[in-house]
Amino acid sequence: MSVAVVTGGARGIGKAIATALAESGFRVVIADIDENAAIEASAGISGTGLQLDVTDGAAFRALVAHVEEKIGEIHVLVNNAGIMPIGPLLEFSDDSIDRALAINLRGVINGTRAVLPGMVARRRGHIFNVASIAGRVAVPGGSIYSASKYGVVGFTDGVREEFYPQGIRVTAVLPSFTKTELIAGTDVPKGTKASEPEDIAAAVMAALGKDEAHVYVPKSLKAHYVANTLLPVKVGRAIARAAGADRVFLDFDKSGRAAYDKRIAES
Repeated sequence: MSVAVVTGGARGIGKAIATALAESGFRVVIADIDENAAIEASAGISGTGLQLDVTDGAAFRALVAHVEEKIGEIHVLVNNAGIMPIGPLLEFSDDSIDRALAINLRGVINGTRAVLPGMVARRRGHIFNVASIAGRVAVPGGSIYSASKYGVVGFTDGVREEFYPQGIRVTAVLPSFTKTELIAGTDVPKGTKASEPEDIAAAVMAALGKDEAHVYVPKSLKAHYVANTLLPVKVGRAIARAAGADRVFLDFDKSGRAAYDKRIAES
């Protein structure tokens, strides 16, 4: 039976993807910084829950070795673990910036490097790196998050082309606003409908095994991205202002976001 590892799989998008993989027949390992949450989430899908700090490359390699020895060969890795700090750039601490980049970008690099040797040896495997439309279109207040997600998209593109000859598929997943705790305290811009975590899971499953470079959720995001690159800067700003996208990560409910901010700072 094929094995899939999902980082940050105890909640939200990761949990939905882990569930979809399990329902399709995969033996799923949920790897999460919160060990108890990982064990609880995995129990619901007859999987395995393990503790993992994705910023620790050695720990990620050890987890991969353990899974391949005790459970089976890893055929799918979903690098989903991530955090979304938002707010005025000059209010970020050095530590909060380093943390966002370490989890969102270095974590993806660590996971990819950990599973590639086995996948290359077997000439089989699919790596999904969960980025964001913020990795294509940046907005005020989301600059640090976008920096990490732009990095994920660029890294994914390079790895996909480097390892395509060895039979490895590498796909970037780019969702928009999704109904998880990451968007707590924010208002979805006008004209934007927040997706469900299950929508992202369905898109991942539809792309599994295929040579897909980027998966946008919803699919209409791709047209939004292309249009954004073609429009004059002033026109793009006007559209963002009309939709409220220019303030969505600046004018948010801090009290409504406090629990999430506290958790990502302490985990």
